[in-house]
Amino acid sequence: MGLNFRKSISIGKGLKLNLSKSGPSISFGKSGLRQSVNLKGQTRTTVGIPGTGVYYTKTSNVKNIAGLFTGKKSDDKKDSGKKTSGSSKKDEAAIAAKAQAKQEAEAAKAAELEQAKQTVAEYEELIDTIKSVHKASDGKVDWEKVKAGNVPADMTGLVNFADRVLSGDTSAYLEVIGAFNPFEDLTDYGSNFLVGTDDPSILEVEFQVKSDEVVPTIGYSLTSTGKLSEKELGKAAYYDIVQDYVASTILRVARDAFALLPIQNVLIHACDTVINTATGHEEEMTLVSAKITRAQIEGINFEFVDPSDCLGTFECNCNFKKTSGYTPVDRLLP
Repeated sequence: MGLNFRKSISIGKGLKLNLSKSGPSISFGKSGLRQSVNLKGQTRTTVGIPGTGVYYTKTSNVKNIAGLFTGKKSDDKKDSGKKTSGSSKKDEAAIAAKAQAKQEAEAAKAAELEQAKQTVAEYEELIDTIKSVHKASDGKVDWEKVKAGNVPADMTGLVNFADRVLSGDTSAYLEVIGAFNPFEDLTDYGSNFLVGTDDPSILEVEFQVKSDEVVPTIGYSLTSTGKLSEKELGKAAYYDIVQDYVASTILRVARDAFALLPIQNVLIHACDTVINTATGHEEEMTLVSAKITRAQIEGINFEFVDPSDCLGTFECNCNFKKTSGYTPVDRLLP
């Protein structure tokens, strides 16, 4: 609602020219009730009290009136629509940002799960490798074929030892071991391999167990929610792995010894540095001493054997407890 004072110039037949600061307009109608249209397309209805110069006016837009019938919005409505559209775009951007953040969070969670799975897989592979040292072995050397020169190119060096080895020359045994180092690939599982013999039917091998370097003390697994669980192994779990590791390494040494030399027995001593409870000092002591025959080895399916159970079938000095591991024993004699 608005009250104003205005001046009009009559131009005949009820038409008047209205002058104002906002611009000229044309009005028509009776005194006290008139309609006017300005150059902007705005319509004005004026109801006044004749003779007083006091009027009540109501302004509308021609386009708004037409829009009631056509369904089209005026410029003001469009402007309002644009604002609504802008607001919608902001809402859409917020929704898109939220969706992207969700996707990134899901991707990060998936990557974390994949990394956890990989860690667990690597840990399980390590444990399996530690317990499966015995499954691989060098190919068997047929010294009669070597003597005849029927050997692969990479084994021609053995020809020079053939006669002496077949004759039971123990010095030749040691030279062959020195030249071809059959236990070289076992250095990841033991160290200080010492080999000796003065009997052509038996080879004696000593090596130092590196359980503190080889066997992990931390175990990894996946929780029910897919999280990586990292826990220190209990004593029983740790020493169970140590037992299989030592037994598996002993079996592998025996297999390689029989594969390389025409011996019938191998005597293996697994040693480690432990505290001597009698003196309180660290000393290198024998943890396992085993005597294995060729006939025994050839009757074993190493792919499916349990190394600790298998070692128990041989002549063996071993004192092992599940919660404390190995304690020193006396060595077997040749």
